[in-house]
Amino acid sequence: MTTAVEKELAAFKALKTDLFHKDFLITWEHKLDEIKAILTLAEALKQLHAQGTSYRAFESGLAISIFRDNSTRTRFSFAAAASALGFTLSELDEEKSQIAHGETVRETANMISFMAEAIGIRDDMFLGEGNTYMREVGAALTEGTEKGVLHRRPSVINLQCDVDHPTQALADLAWLKKHFGGLENLRGKKIAMTWAYSPSYGKPLSVPQGVIGLMSRFGMNVSLAHPEGYGLIPDVIETARKQSVETGGSFEVVNSMEAAFENADIVYPKSWAPYQVMQRRTELLKASDKDGLKALEKECLANNAKFQNWECDRAKMNLTRDKSALYMHCLPADITDVSCKKGEVSAEVFEQYRIPTYHEASYKPFVISALMFLTRLRDPAAKLEEIIRRAKPLSL
Repeated sequence: MTTAVEKELAAFKALKTDLFHKDFLITWEHKLDEIKAILTLAEALKQLHAQGTSYRAFESGLAISIFRDNSTRTRFSFAAAASALGFTLSELDEEKSQIAHGETVRETANMISFMAEAIGIRDDMFLGEGNTYMREVGAALTEGTEKGVLHRRPSVINLQCDVDHPTQALADLAWLKKHFGGLENLRGKKIAMTWAYSPSYGKPLSVPQGVIGLMSRFGMNVSLAHPEGYGLIPDVIETARKQSVETGGSFEVVNSMEAAFENADIVYPKSWAPYQVMQRRTELLKASDKDGLKALEKECLANNAKFQNWECDRAKMNLTRDKSALYMHCLPADITDVSCKKGEVSAEVFEQYRIPTYHEASYKPFVISALMFLTRLRDPAAKLEEIIRRAKPLSL
């Protein structure tokens, strides 16, 4: 009898990937087969872990994380993924390294990578900088390998930048695949990626951009909603629009949360800072202009306050298909009367979907495991089959 994990193995074998010793920085830079392979492998690894089976694939190697912004879910997911695969985790604290004394990115990248296999980076604070930094690290690793300094080039994995949050978007998609019973069942489904009010400012654009940049590849009807002036990076919007046309879905930008929620199958209300604000904020951060940052924050919070009605509440959820759309969030959500006085989502709605959002988040360590697996193994299908076979009880 074929087990569920063996079915995932068969599906995985049918998909073509070319990620060995490559980086994973932006989801829409990769072929659809590779995206499907990541999801299929993540599901297989999740099933193995659920049944108490080790999916250790490596005997040694370092997995390095560089977090330039705060993190809970992604930080621990990266650590869990490294441990499960057999890597030792090391976090680079830039304040305790020679970077504080002027060491260059080119030098640091090589010095930390002599026995490294994967480098996970979160750099989402500076618009136009984070993804660029990751590519600079990648270029330094390529040079180090070509010059014989590094025996193997580590793979860089984007743990969130200014453009995309691949591990979050992939975890979101893995949860949608599970919830709706397959990627093919997402075709024609409406997903509302909407701005929502928050009593804070400066939240990255990468989550909404990651969602529209990935979901638009599966024939979904993507509705991006935000108040006037809260737009995303124009190039990402154009990419999502183009992909929607190519896959038979649709893409729209509306300035009404209610319009986006109308007949939606999935809603994803999440606060972010306007693109133009992030541009200004980046310049002020680079100049260490504290007074300028305080003035910008005051201005932005006052502007946010004009849109406190952009909250995911029961009335808006009743506009969705059968009044029962799936609520999603990358967490932590700003919950009205729980984590703040007024926020992104009402306490009642969040509590209804709290456990589903935990299931959504639970895919992240397995998505990261899958990315490490695919970028570090020349024949990942053979290794997965070996792991599954060794887990089976011996026949008597």
